[in-house]
Amino acid sequence: MIRAVLTEIGIFLVPFAVYALFLAATRSGLFARSSWPVAIVARLALAAIVLVIAGLIGLAHFSGAPPDSTYVPAHIENGKLVPGADR
Repeated sequence: MIRAVLTEIGIFLVPFAVYALFLAATRSGLFARSSWPVAIVARLALAAIVLVIAGLIGLAHFSGAPPDSTYVPAHIENGKLVPGADR
């Protein structure tokens, strides 16, 4: 679960990192307050939220078992642990 959360946080930070790289490449004062106006930060936040939503939709759509599958939990057969599976 923590991997999924950290992945989404990373996806959220991508637009800000790209903008910071742009500022560094153009030598515009990466840490100057004037390089980070509210309008730019708002647009970056909006782009970040759109990316996170797209990531969550993609995760929900392309991961997991098929919709009509049946989950069989892990169990013991002949004294050995048999892992769970989707059938």
